[in-house]
Amino acid sequence: MDYFSSDFKLGILGGGQLGKMMLYETRKWDIWTKVLDPSPEAPCKIACNEFVQGDLLDYDAVYNFGKDVDVLTIEIENVNLDALEALEEEGIKVFPQPKALRIIQNKAKQKLFYVDHSIPTADFQRFAYVSEINDSISNGGLELPFVWKVAQFGYDGQGVKVVRKIEDLIGLPSGECIAEKMIPFKNELAVIVARNSANEIKTYPVVEMEFHPEANQVEYVICPARIDEKVAAKARELALKVAEDIGLIGLLAVEMFQTHDDQVLVNEVAPRPHNSGHYSIEASYTNQFEQHIRCILGLPLGKTESKVAGIMVNLVGAEGYAGNVVYENMDKILKMDGVTPHIYGKKQTRPFRKMGHVTIVDKDIAKAREIAQNVKETVKVISK
Repeated sequence: MDYFSSDFKLGILGGGQLGKMMLYETRKWDIWTKVLDPSPEAPCKIACNEFVQGDLLDYDAVYNFGKDVDVLTIEIENVNLDALEALEEEGIKVFPQPKALRIIQNKAKQKLFYVDHSIPTADFQRFAYVSEINDSISNGGLELPFVWKVAQFGYDGQGVKVVRKIEDLIGLPSGECIAEKMIPFKNELAVIVARNSANEIKTYPVVEMEFHPEANQVEYVICPARIDEKVAAKARELALKVAEDIGLIGLLAVEMFQTHDDQVLVNEVAPRPHNSGHYSIEASYTNQFEQHIRCILGLPLGKTESKVAGIMVNLVGAEGYAGNVVYENMDKILKMDGVTPHIYGKKQTRPFRKMGHVTIVDKDIAKAREIAQNVKETVKVISK
């Protein structure tokens, strides 16, 4: 099929920043795009050929949206899978495949998949209701502290909480969840795996992630990870096993823990371009968004190696500010060497909302990390 400057139509479910950055690549190749998102001010709206406002979890909205596209993909996994399965049965190519999304969309099913496939992961228990956790603690079946995770629809740090005492359970959503053993780790790592329909598969370099302690969001992504090559090889091998066992076509971001004795455990996965790969826009031969397009269209995969060391800094809404966004001190960070800001186009800020990111590239990873810290301390995302 001819994808370029043709009648081919690519549908994207989700119009947020990941979709917007995907559209950089479709516009580069003149691929016609159609986007569905519930927000009339979605970042993708200005860059796609056709924008449709609708609920991503509504069967009719997703089904009707996808009927007239040739290939349908996602930029967020919280979508109506019944509609995707119906479209797939009718001949629409859907990547990643609904059967893979069934495993990933629910964290309890995802964890059970790891156990069934001998993929190392933290011990966990599954609960139908949060109220059952109290009983398990009382009966000695579950020990404090642990990590509580909502089974479905958690996203971007939401739906995750460290439970250190019984009172921490108060106010949590009442439905299906998991309680995961806390892992004393020394690094959080991630590997993005790319796989196309011809079963060509490649991994990006292992990255190291530094998280905000309160928001449970990535603050820095460092590539390459500052770890021993033996650990990096183990992480790449494990990420490949996860991707191959799930059988997903597209990108799979595999987040992992490196323990103090250098074991590598899978934390969770994301079936799409991911925050841990944003550095690749400036630092890689083929950025993750172009690679995703290559995967879902069955095109040859691009080179995944980095041209230069890269660090990504998330720009999130400052605490105490909500309303029309203002980016303070942007002129100052633009004076710094190797700095490239990406503003997502969200007009309203609130505490910890992802509003953009900044990539820092340098031949010296230590120098890049130093500049990244300076960026983090300089730019402020506030409101008028």
